[in-house]
Amino acid sequence: MPWYVLITKPKSEKKVADRLANMGINVCCPTRIERRQWSDRVKKVEVPLLPSMVLVNLQDRERSMVFQVPGALRYLFWLGQPAEVSQEEVDALKEMKNNQANILEVSKLEEGAEIELENLGSGVKKGIVKRVSGNQCWVVLKNLGYVVKIRL
Repeated sequence: MPWYVLITKPKSEKKVADRLANMGINVCCPTRIERRQWSDRVKKVEVPLLPSMVLVNLQDRERSMVFQVPGALRYLFWLGQPAEVSQEEVDALKEMKNNQANILEVSKLEEGAEIELENLGSGVKKGIVKRVSGNQCWVVLKNLGYVVKIRL
């Protein structure tokens, strides 16, 4: 079964993922820990790694059942077809979360960016690494069109 990219309402990624999981749908909503500062305190907050996106693993004929959940808007399409994410990329996202990798930044992949394949010695076993600098590396999630910056 392929993984599809489901677009959600802003700030409702985790709620949509929980509701889909309660329906028995295999879902992936990777998160990262971010420090947020208020006027009186600094707090660690868990925020989604992919803004307004949740990954769902469904049969093609079952894709419409996700719209029973409040907050699910539409699927991401690429070249007229629903965008599919490879199992290796989903495994890499899950492994980053399980290993508590320190994700610093998420940014969109720009056209014309030069990407080199390098062997990454951290928790990510497969993926396209854009750059390695000191204790940081940039892992490209090609099908999603994002670059994830992690600290090794």
